[in-house]
Amino acid sequence: MRCALHPNTETNLMCGKCGQPICPKCLVQTPVGARCPECAAMKRLPVYNVTGIFYARAIAAGLLTASALGALWPFIPFGGFFYLIIAIGIGYAIGEVVSLSANRKRGRGLQAIAGLSMVVSYVVRSLLDTPLPNFMDSFINVYGLIALVLGIIVAVSRLRGN
Repeated sequence: MRCALHPNTETNLMCGKCGQPICPKCLVQTPVGARCPECAAMKRLPVYNVTGIFYARAIAAGLLTASALGALWPFIPFGGFFYLIIAIGIGYAIGEVVSLSANRKRGRGLQAIAGLSMVVSYVVRSLLDTPLPNFMDSFINVYGLIALVLGIIVAVSRLRGN
């Protein structure tokens, strides 16, 4: 038997999908076996194809949610350890809203939008929590920065592929 792409090469291999004879030079190993280059042409999953309109919707939804939750954050009466739990909840909400607005798509761009939205939420909280001259005291707070990092991790993890 001769390879379909290299007629001078003799082979006993065949594509597992179309049955075309292939040589080791043109063989593509896939999770389901050996394929010819045509049959092995792997396409990106649709869940990772994010168009511009989905990015625009995700940015709008992320910033709107981040601003609203950031404005509510200073009025939640719990502090200390609960501050971290509140930040995790806000990160979850932001990640979920960004995911829903992008039709449950996934990708690094959407992860960046969710992470930056969490930062916006933290900045809004810091601005409303203290007067402007003391803004840096509220912004650079150990619990606050740990809460911010946890919120970013949770928001980004909502948009990761499994």
